[in-house]
Amino acid sequence: SALPVRSRSAPPQPLIAAKEPFAVELKAGTKYAWCSCGHSRKQPFCDGAHKKAAPGASPLRFTPEQDGTAWLCGCKRTRTPPYCDGTH
Repeated sequence: SALPVRSRSAPPQPLIAAKEPFAVELKAGTKYAWCSCGHSRKQPFCDGAHKKAAPGASPLRFTPEQDGTAWLCGCKRTRTPPYCDGTH
């Protein structure tokens, strides 16, 4: 007889904060925390909302190597976080 299979629930999908990317000016060498859960009110950056709204989620911390405009993902489904890959 077959052994019972335990179904593991997939982690919850992040909330879609926007269906387009956020254009932001980034400074080289500055540390940023991109919201990966979608609950932050300071999109596209983390404001700590995940602690209550999405326990287990955490922001993606990154430091750009050059100054300039970047398109940061708003739908939270990108395969190149924190940058938009057109998934939306």
